[in-house]
Amino acid sequence: MKAFQVRAPHEFSIEEVAVPTLAPGEVRVGVAYAGICGSDMHIIHGQNAFVRFPRVTGHEFAGVVRELGAGVSGLAVGDPVCVDPVIACGSCYPCRIGRPNVCSRLQVLGVHRDGGFSEEVCVPAANAHRLPPGLPLAQAALVEPYSIALNVLERMQFLPGDSLLIYGAGVIGLTLVQMARALGIADITVTDVLDDRLATARTLGATRTLNGRETNVEAALREATGGEGVPLIVDAACHPALLPEIVRLASPAGRIGLLGFSATPSELVQLEIIKKELTLVGSRLNNGRFPRVIELLAAGKLDAAALISHQVASQEMPGAIELIERHPEQTRKVLVQWGGNV
Repeated sequence: MKAFQVRAPHEFSIEEVAVPTLAPGEVRVGVAYAGICGSDMHIIHGQNAFVRFPRVTGHEFAGVVRELGAGVSGLAVGDPVCVDPVIACGSCYPCRIGRPNVCSRLQVLGVHRDGGFSEEVCVPAANAHRLPPGLPLAQAALVEPYSIALNVLERMQFLPGDSLLIYGAGVIGLTLVQMARALGIADITVTDVLDDRLATARTLGATRTLNGRETNVEAALREATGGEGVPLIVDAACHPALLPEIVRLASPAGRIGLLGFSATPSELVQLEIIKKELTLVGSRLNNGRFPRVIELLAAGKLDAAALISHQVASQEMPGAIELIERHPEQTRKVLVQWGGNV
């Protein structure tokens, strides 16, 4: 079968690879669409410490069940599904307390084992979520990035009337805007340095946008909040240098959500954290958020189509990667079509 394989950093191509063997408790999924994520780009550049090469990447995907492994129930051949890439052991401390997304023996499809940039992939049946009638597979491929947004917002324990500041209007920032709206957060500010992205954020529900190259974000928000600060702040730009400003901007009793995976240290003044009793929340992947995201998509409360800027055939994927590298301002979510009952 055809798959996109990263053989080593900066070495990738569409390859003929062996069809995966179906294990008991698994289902074989014919992949219809898979989204290219920033973390896929990190793997290509050798910036992911967990991946082992060669690897078929891709962790945002949807398709159709083609075969059931021994012992599988609750799914049928022909079912449309999207796949949660988080595979946990079920027995370590995080798993025992209901936090399998930080399992001590975590495996992520497309990172620790082969993922969705392929014509077929075998996954644990528990990770394949049947889609409701009428939900397009192309949109279902975006359940995973929406689950990232839902995870961090729920980890931050937002309250009625809380306002939200999002750093970064890339795909994760835009999913945060939509998810916050769907959850009832009305006051949403987004800051970025690209006007086109900020315009999209406004279209999707941001109430205020600030171009960080043209505006002093800290001064503008201090004025807008009467000096009180912002209760909820998410760093979707994933830039360690932003943390000192974020801490200063957070209101007393504020919650800060961090999504970046950088090893670069951040300056952190303990006094700012303690005097305002801030909560810094790390959020990794998602903790069982797929059903809720699917429900919100099916109800029309999330607009996945608005996030898709390009759809390409599988053989065009190397060119799509070049486009993302050279012209990130022209792309939002790029979907790769693999042909599994599209």
